[in-house]
Amino acid sequence: MKSLTLDRLVVAIVFVSLFAMAVRTPVDTDMWWHLRSGQYIVETRTLPLVDPFSHTRASAAWINHGWLSQIVLYGAYAIGSLPMLALLVAGLVSIAFVFVWKQMDGGPFVRAFILVLAATTSAVIWAPRPQMFTFALTAIVGYIVYLYKWRQIDRLWLLPPIFVLWANVHGGFAVGFILLGGTLGGEVLNRLLRHDGPEPLSWRRWRKLLAITALSYGLLIANPNGTALYTYPLRTITIGVLRDFIQEWSSPDFHQLFAQPFIWMLAATLAAVGWSGRRLDGGDFALVAGFAYSALLAGRNIAPFALVCAPVLARHAQSTIARLTNRRQEQPRATGVTQLNGIILMIVVVLAAVKVIAPLLSSVQRQAERMALPVDAANWIETNRPTGQMFNSYNWGGYLIWRLWPEYAVYVDGRTDLYDDVFLRDYLKVASAQPGFESILDRDKVDWVVIEANSPLDAALSRETAWTQAYRDGQAAIFTREAR
Repeated sequence: MKSLTLDRLVVAIVFVSLFAMAVRTPVDTDMWWHLRSGQYIVETRTLPLVDPFSHTRASAAWINHGWLSQIVLYGAYAIGSLPMLALLVAGLVSIAFVFVWKQMDGGPFVRAFILVLAATTSAVIWAPRPQMFTFALTAIVGYIVYLYKWRQIDRLWLLPPIFVLWANVHGGFAVGFILLGGTLGGEVLNRLLRHDGPEPLSWRRWRKLLAITALSYGLLIANPNGTALYTYPLRTITIGVLRDFIQEWSSPDFHQLFAQPFIWMLAATLAAVGWSGRRLDGGDFALVAGFAYSALLAGRNIAPFALVCAPVLARHAQSTIARLTNRRQEQPRATGVTQLNGIILMIVVVLAAVKVIAPLLSSVQRQAERMALPVDAANWIETNRPTGQMFNSYNWGGYLIWRLWPEYAVYVDGRTDLYDDVFLRDYLKVASAQPGFESILDRDKVDWVVIEANSPLDAALSRETAWTQAYRDGQAAIFTREAR
């Protein structure tokens, strides 16, 4: 057994703490329709190519790009319910940062600090959703590129099968091609700026990376949706409602504390590059600038920024330390196995176990669900069974699919690409009770409404004689329409 040196103790503490940090009570609103879709695929042994869950888009073509990850999510749920989903997310987070750690220069203390900063920055998206597979695959692809460029180790043959997998677990495969494209473009920039030295790729190796990238792109067709998947990312980002009203697709609100680690990480990288005395590689510039730009446009892109920025920050932070201290690197600690190191690690493991167990308790889960979701309203619907078609809150659509489908189809849910911009703006008109909202409800043949209590629509329907309040609690209100 290897001795538990101080350096190894630091690494162990970082990853034990990271895993504990990533275990959260799963209440993400979109998680529920992913679970239902996974259950549908498993039980019917078919892939839904048209929408089975809503009455407004019934039988419309649906690009369910995350079908494979939905099977994994539902499988985890079937094995261990919501606690197993929480552990799955923590496992994917840990896998991602193992590959980030492998790309980082410097001693364990510098790397540990940067890893914690990157984890804090990226934590905004940690939830049981297919995007967590994109999170892990981004780090893996980054590691393969790192080996090829910085260590002259060729593992590019792994990229085509990785992208085939990626095309079937989440539509975020575009992140991988942005990473590859940034690397290729950065090498061109190196040549234009006459950046000599061991860092730039030779043109022969550059051409091979380009060829593998093109091959990987061509193989994306190996998915149930065929060529339609190629345009899916563009189709998604052109939905204006996403940018205007959905938090993760909007520019980050840096007045909120959880978004500010992005600023810290970007500022630290700029400082390290400026003070290191080391020339900035074109690929590093392209990746940091490109992913920072995308993160400023949409908060969900902060997470991949953290993954690609951490190795760049580590390279220049270590050079800065070496320059300021006249040392090439942190000196390795020769401390062997000591009773103190073992005791410290045991204490950390125990504390981490307490942190892991707490959010997995059923009482904590129930409380979190009741705070965020219309649990009692769904119970009322199951018991009283209102007739006709529903109108529901966008944020609750996924949960209502999980609780009420197939007896009831939802009006809308988190699959924004399915509903398109025009429909979602009509939804917003109804939800905010703007003039003319009644005609939209008539057009879509809505017979009952489940909406947030004290919302504009709640207030408007309370004044309408054609609508009757059937249920109310502190979370939700349900209205039924008198026979037309």
